[in-house]
Amino acid sequence: MEPIVRLIPLGGLGEIGLNMMLIESGEDLIAVDCGLMFPDDELPGIDHVIPDFSYVRGRREGFRAVVLTHGHEDHIGALPYLLREMPVPVYGTPLTLALVAERLREHGLVETADLRVIRPRDRVEVGSLGIEAIRVTHSIVDGIGLAIDTPVGTIVHTGDFKLDPSPLDGEPPDYRRFAELGEQGVMVLCSDSTNVDRPGHTRSEMDVGQALGARFDAATGRIIVATFASHIHRIQQVLTLAARTGRRVALLGMSMQRNVTIAADMGYLRVPENVLVELEDLGELPAERQVILSTGSQGEPHSALALMAADEHKYVRIERGDLVIISARVIPGHERTIGRVVNALYRLGAEVLYEDNAFVHVSGHASQEDLKMMFNLTRPRYFIPVHGEYRHLLSHARLAETVGIGPDRVFLIEDGTGVEVSKTEARMVGRFPAGRVLVHGKSVGDIGPVVLRDRQLLAEDGLIAVSLAVARDGMVLAGPEIASRGFVYVKENEPLLEELKKAVLAALAERGPDVPFDRESMSATVRLAVRQFVNQRFRRRPIVLPIILEV
Repeated sequence: MEPIVRLIPLGGLGEIGLNMMLIESGEDLIAVDCGLMFPDDELPGIDHVIPDFSYVRGRREGFRAVVLTHGHEDHIGALPYLLREMPVPVYGTPLTLALVAERLREHGLVETADLRVIRPRDRVEVGSLGIEAIRVTHSIVDGIGLAIDTPVGTIVHTGDFKLDPSPLDGEPPDYRRFAELGEQGVMVLCSDSTNVDRPGHTRSEMDVGQALGARFDAATGRIIVATFASHIHRIQQVLTLAARTGRRVALLGMSMQRNVTIAADMGYLRVPENVLVELEDLGELPAERQVILSTGSQGEPHSALALMAADEHKYVRIERGDLVIISARVIPGHERTIGRVVNALYRLGAEVLYEDNAFVHVSGHASQEDLKMMFNLTRPRYFIPVHGEYRHLLSHARLAETVGIGPDRVFLIEDGTGVEVSKTEARMVGRFPAGRVLVHGKSVGDIGPVVLRDRQLLAEDGLIAVSLAVARDGMVLAGPEIASRGFVYVKENEPLLEELKKAVLAALAERGPDVPFDRESMSATVRLAVRQFVNQRFRRRPIVLPIILEV
């Protein structure tokens, strides 16, 4: 029988984040990445979102490994939830696994995890699959793409990548290996779509270093730089520039402090002598010698930058003359949040540089010409655009046609739709279980649409609780007492609440003496009476919570 390999995306095809691609060959199953997604305004109270592991759970016996392309949360963040159920080996580069270990330590899993280091050009055999790591550049160091040898041919997965010819560490992408694979024959290319709408080439990290250097040279006061804690090369540039201009640097944010320590210990970050100081010691220096390197580049509500902007940080107050540089791309969905932070910083007298008004950031993702180069290097027989919202995947599919990859060889799929590949053909298959599992505290998957709808209603229209004490025959002995949260302020609306009490009692009186007592039915009567009253008076729909106490 002709061998068949399936590619099954569980996340990352249809959204930014949540990246996880399964590759199934006979009895063997591996996962490329296992990421999370941060919630938007439509998911109130949710901490983060992880993929649905149902299919992997059903194939537990054949699940061989997770292979990681790099250490960003949207590629490693869901690992603790997977490994607590299915403790398979995890392959990744040294920095990626160091960041994974920190996540697993938080969940009490680091001691039992089987973390296996792979480096560029290393090859490992996992069941019937051979996996080779290929160096790529991205906005985090130690990123790799993958060449996966299968019984039907080679699958190349780029991971998140850009083609930076002059990266800070002098380790450019392995163009030669991608080209060699193209010569040998690539059956399927899965390529990063995040920046497909941007024409030209993505600029080098060196370029943003030069731009930041000019800002450091011109600044007359304190400089505050907000960037991703995982962007080791950007952090390196800030430390180097601070040393060159005679400034000292304090780190703000737990993830920033942790990642700098890890990267420095592993040799990925060269910290100039005496440049790092504690925040208290930094404050002793004149403003023109101070740099604060902070988290919060997306305006996250409790991040260091957001607290500074709100004038609520315990140790740092924004002052006139400060220069704040937000050296990061605004992730889609965070525009309003970061806009509020920028406005607040301006109000406090700071000068603010960010992506909209200055060149202070370069992307870690390939633009159109870089993506075309990846096509030309690998020359795939089939192409699957990955990593992005549907509009990104569609644009990438159309870009493939401009380099001669016909539409019959492009598979525009989203989470849960698979592609089945043999030596002679490929076709779409599925529907495979793929959805978004919501995590809130220690609850994983317990919160569904009904709870989310209730949270939305609570946020929009509030809650009314109605308490009654009743006899066994249904006679009201005490109450109703009305409590309100987020609907009206009780003390200022006592006449209104008296009317509401009368409406509840009238509805209960209409039930008649012959209706047997039943808590559920009485609760339904109270709920309906309150809803009708509130709807007629206010056109609002608060959650109504009847509390019936039988005496």
